[in-house]
Amino acid sequence: MLDPRQRYLQLAFNYDADLVRKIVPGLDPSDRILIEAGTPFLKREGMAGRRLIRKHWEGLVVADLKTIDGAKAEVAMAARAGASAATALGSSPAEALDFFVDTCAASNLASMIDMLGVRDPLDTLMRMRRPPDVVVLHRGRDEEGTRGKVIQYRHVNRIRSKFDVIISAAGGVNLREARSAIFNGASIVVVNMVRPGDPWEGISTEEDIPAIARTFLETIR
Repeated sequence: MLDPRQRYLQLAFNYDADLVRKIVPGLDPSDRILIEAGTPFLKREGMAGRRLIRKHWEGLVVADLKTIDGAKAEVAMAARAGASAATALGSSPAEALDFFVDTCAASNLASMIDMLGVRDPLDTLMRMRRPPDVVVLHRGRDEEGTRGKVIQYRHVNRIRSKFDVIISAAGGVNLREARSAIFNGASIVVVNMVRPGDPWEGISTEEDIPAIARTFLETIR
């Protein structure tokens, strides 16, 4: 599903279904673009929103569930709605993470562990029976304005020394940060769609998003 030799752009949608209808159909088809149904989007639109993304996008789709517990039901819902991958929070108990990874594998979904707020991602992985497909090094959107809060690329080599996993970088990613993410060993850069006036980094929903996506893809090639 995900090629560790490839570099991917993950476009995160965190608003409503109207924005998906406006933007996703105009994107160039690409096996290097993942469309994310972000956590706020899923809370607002539910699995119907996930199915809407699948209607307009034939490629890879991420359901940002941020599962903490109860993976059986949540992964099953995501799979039925056409997701290609799902996320769980790395702060969950090791047993919950193990069950999440196993459930994703059984459902033919890529498993992504989001390390938002996790001090030592390697320690989390060492307590699991098997690693996920993807480890997400994540600076939360509420952390973006905090001085000194950065995506912790220092963990990349530590993780890769023990586990053969894909690294994803998320949180305040613009074109410059995307370059830095790839330079530091990430294979996926997660970029938020951001409405004018909102305080987060990403791609403005008022810009030519298909053209900007092409620029990102060329930059991280």
